Amino acid sequence: MARAKRGVTSFHTPGHKNGEGIDKRLRSYTGRNLYKFDVTVFPEVDSLHDPVGPIKRAQALMAEAYGVKYSQFLVNGSSVGNMAMLMSACQPGDSVILSRNAHKSTLSGVIMSGVWPIWIQPKVDQHLDIIFDSDAAQIEQALHQFPEAKAVFVTSPTYHGVTTDLKKIAEICHARGKMLLVDEAHGAHLKFHKDLPVSAVEAGADMCVQSTHKILSALSQGSVLHINSDMVDITRVRKILSLLQTTSPNYLILASLDAARRQAFFHGEKIFSRIIRLSAMARDRINKLKHLSCLTPGEIRAKGYDLDVTKLTVNVTRMGLSGYDVEDILAKDYGIQVDCADLFSLIAIMGTGTTRQDVEKLVSALEEIDRKEPGHEKNWVLQLPSLSTEMAMTPRDVFLQKRAKRVPLSRAVGHISAQTLTPYPPGIPVLIPGERITQEIVDFLKDLAEKDIRVSGQETEELRTVKVVATR
Repeated sequence: MARAKRGVTSFHTPGHKNGEGIDKRLRSYTGRNLYKFDVTVFPEVDSLHDPVGPIKRAQALMAEAYGVKYSQFLVNGSSVGNMAMLMSACQPGDSVILSRNAHKSTLSGVIMSGVWPIWIQPKVDQHLDIIFDSDAAQIEQALHQFPEAKAVFVTSPTYHGVTTDLKKIAEICHARGKMLLVDEAHGAHLKFHKDLPVSAVEAGADMCVQSTHKILSALSQGSVLHINSDMVDITRVRKILSLLQTTSPNYLILASLDAARRQAFFHGEKIFSRIIRLSAMARDRINKLKHLSCLTPGEIRAKGYDLDVTKLTVNVTRMGLSGYDVEDILAKDYGIQVDCADLFSLIAIMGTGTTRQDVEKLVSALEEIDRKEPGHEKNWVLQLPSLSTEMAMTPRDVFLQKRAKRVPLSRAVGHISAQTLTPYPPGIPVLIPGERITQEIVDFLKDLAEKDIRVSGQETEELRTVKVVATR
């Protein structure tokens, strides 16, 4: 900020020169000061790839705030952190235990690292219409069955705000000398209030990645990779991140990471006490409605998990509309945009900037929609086929090899998949490159095609064929 206030004459990139060259229509809306933060690498502002000054100090303060050994700023989001965790923890050919509902960036990390993924079947709850991440018992069973695994990769919290028992999972991993890697993209705030679920940094994760922009106040793309283990080679992590991250980081994102840390460290308990009260008010009112309901901590704890209450998962199945429909109504008729939706529910994320007026507006809109809509319950069922299919090739080998062909779904059984197919719902890949295709998977995909359910990854208008590895 001190540099921005000095009015330095720029003969460095970027070309807009402190905002002077920005399109006037954009500049009239944003103001000029914003662009004074958009600079290039020089000693005064430090280098993300070799920090010796303010970035080094800011990362040290971040590590102190979270109680970890080392924290690395990320400007490519938590996606780059997921890739870096796998690439730094494992060598090509190592195997890693992962839950199937991992973020798609995790598969990118699997491909780039060259590991053998050992997938755990997610737990489907057809009463709550959500999918749970791996629990401690599943992790223990997987490590017993695959003792050669180098690491365990867990996602907690999930998109619905559900957290698994990371303390128990960490104990299981460390008793066997395995690293625990956690995608905690949605949990950067958990450390800062006693009434929120335990954070990965407190539970004993060796590495975890957090999206500081999701619920805390950093700008989009602003994330952090935390390292808290002697099993992790910090120098290797930094080298890998230098391979993956841009050499022209946005310094406004970096400054926002430092500011978000300061805000959460000094004021997090007060901020999230307010958010927790607002979330309780919203849940209470939504759960009094005729056709809508909102996930509660009690429901989730009864399943052996915990719930981050800053996420409002609103089930709409009794309304006769999908979550997508209600999402559209909220956006078009009420000027409210939720984070995401599926057939069964929509998810509203609260954050440091959420106000009482915001929550009142959302709940009042849902109350009005509940009164207006017909309320004929849909017979949708959240289901998954058995996904513990045989990995015949590593995803990396499939990605790098050029021989692939398309075969009709009816003739795909026994072939090795050369693509990822992810239906929404449930938002979990039912086919991953390198897997042997089973009859159950084919039947499931045919059923989706008949129901006209969207499948991400299909490369034709209708899902009639699948891309497979050509053996000759």
